[in-house]
Amino acid sequence: MKRTKRRNPRPDSNDVREEYTFDYSRAKPNRFASQMNRPVVAVVLEPDVASVFNSAGKVNAQLRSAIAARPRKKQPLRARGHRRRAG
Repeated sequence: MKRTKRRNPRPDSNDVREEYTFDYSRAKPNRFASQMNRPVVAVVLEPDVASVFNSAGKVNAQLRSAIAARPRKKQPLRARGHRRRAG
């Protein structure tokens, strides 16, 4: 079997253009947007921390455990409102 030469050699992964032009007329709506019905927050973990966790579920479990273990603040007492005396 004869191998054919590639017409376009693969560019270097370090080769970054100064400017990219995007054709927004070909853009499609995010098909997963409807599944995000609650606010989603993205947090970037440092590499040493990320190496410990291999899934978002494990990170969330550890954070929930830390939240449950912390001391709870006492609820402030409500200030009593001014009452009229019956008279």
